[in-house]
Amino acid sequence: MGSDPLRQPAVSGSFYPREADHLEKEVTGYLSGDHVPEKAIGAVMPHAGYVYSGAVAGETASAMKIPRDVIVLGPNHTGMGPAISVFPGGHWRMPFGDVKVNDELAARIVNESELTIADEMAHLREHSLEVILPFLYYGGSKDLSFVPVTLSRISRDECRMLGDALARVIRDREVETLLVSSSDMTHYESHDSAKAKDYDAISRILELDPDGLIEVVTSRRISMCGIIPTAVML
Repeated sequence: MGSDPLRQPAVSGSFYPREADHLEKEVTGYLSGDHVPEKAIGAVMPHAGYVYSGAVAGETASAMKIPRDVIVLGPNHTGMGPAISVFPGGHWRMPFGDVKVNDELAARIVNESELTIADEMAHLREHSLEVILPFLYYGGSKDLSFVPVTLSRISRDECRMLGDALARVIRDREVETLLVSSSDMTHYESHDSAKAKDYDAISRILELDPDGLIEVVTSRRISMCGIIPTAVML
């Protein structure tokens, strides 16, 4: 893709509208005016098609002050690329325009953790980061500058090591930086079953307990696809 990569959208027209005006209308319709936005360190946002996830994504984006700089951690559904892939720079094309990848922040993350690899391949067809970009854009800064990170299955120790590295990078910056984990919750179960399982997982997230989250998701067989990104964020 070259030294200044331009990633093309992978799920435009399927997970969300292809036309810029239709996308803006749908996303802003999900953004709620009922919240007084609060400063946030981290958040979990869903990445399914908007008919399924749009309302929750909109409520989440509306509840927090979204700074210009955001690190987005998402699961790798495609199996392409290294286990921890940091998109190194350039832009991501979206219907509303090109979103800048913060190459300075991406380089800091790669330099801070030997686990991370500057990689574009893992991102080419992955939807988990792309789908939440419109909510960060319309709910926050039109000058959005983000770092996309895809994660495959890694160990608890690796989750903690990567989380510690991200914490050091964010701590040492003078610019406010938000961490977002992209994750859907229970898949293909009844509402009551999903609600009960998801409550157990969400309670661990609210307790800032990454080990507890991994344990309850594993023991209850919760099909939360972003368990690794969320554990790293925590």
